[in-house]
Amino acid sequence: MINKILPVALLGAVLLGAASCQNGSSSMKKLKGIEYSIVKDAPGKNAQIGDIIEFHFTAKCDTMKLADSREQNGGKPITTDVKEITNSGQFEAVFPMLSAGDSAIVEISCDTLIKNMPPQQQQLPPWMKKGSKVKLTVSMISVKSKADYEKEAKEKAAKVSADDEKSLQDYFAKKGLKPTKTASGLYYIITKEGAGPAMEKGQNVTMNYKGMLLDGTTFDTNMDSSFHHKEPFTFPVGVGRVIPGWDEGVMLLKKGSKASFFIPSPMAYGAQAPSPQIPPNSILVFDVEVTDIKAAPAQPQAQGQPQMTK
Repeated sequence: MINKILPVALLGAVLLGAASCQNGSSSMKKLKGIEYSIVKDAPGKNAQIGDIIEFHFTAKCDTMKLADSREQNGGKPITTDVKEITNSGQFEAVFPMLSAGDSAIVEISCDTLIKNMPPQQQQLPPWMKKGSKVKLTVSMISVKSKADYEKEAKEKAAKVSADDEKSLQDYFAKKGLKPTKTASGLYYIITKEGAGPAMEKGQNVTMNYKGMLLDGTTFDTNMDSSFHHKEPFTFPVGVGRVIPGWDEGVMLLKKGSKASFFIPSPMAYGAQAPSPQIPPNSILVFDVEVTDIKAAPAQPQAQGQPQMTK
């Protein structure tokens, strides 16, 4: 199972915000509705279907920058798997032409984009005119087989878990805490026992919470108006609507319970940084209170935008 692979969705930002670009190149080759040119050809094996790749891209019109994956993805390359392209006009078709270290120019005709639009599309963006083009520069950072990628991911996860455990034990010793540890690695302390039946998967749980880093920095709370959402947070528990550490921890509580969760980074956001306040591989600490438990409606909707949601 490949975890933390980001979809190649940033192209949508290009197409929604782009202007037309007319400057093509006579050296461009045609491939499945796109035109491309390899501008840097480093030695190495080209990507194959099923491989896991990391890449950056920019989109420009003449000298005007339209998009930059480094800016949109926190400086990190986009990670995805290489799929077989069956439709025309998809820039991903260039991936099997590239190895690690390569870069390419890709141009997509707006004629092709218009042709591929769904019938229900009523209005085109003003820049999308026949004869114009969207231009991308793609830089391949790495190419790995699925097996190699998963092996490296497991090794990194094991190191992160070991580092998290040491950090947590140091934190508990410093604070004089003796939390309970679950089989998954979550630590928790129930500071006030609730009443009533045990929590059930899918129930709508309403909570107050305060989220902190190990250094005590508060990154989110619904109990302070300075965080712009002072209403209680309601969500269906145990169905993946929040980070795994929350889903597991809340299921241990009853109505009226108060508790503290100490969530290792793999059970939080892992290597991702969901906001500037939460660095990659952060251990998260939550003080929580269950204020209500109700049967979930047919289509539950979360209230508020706390930082522990997925």
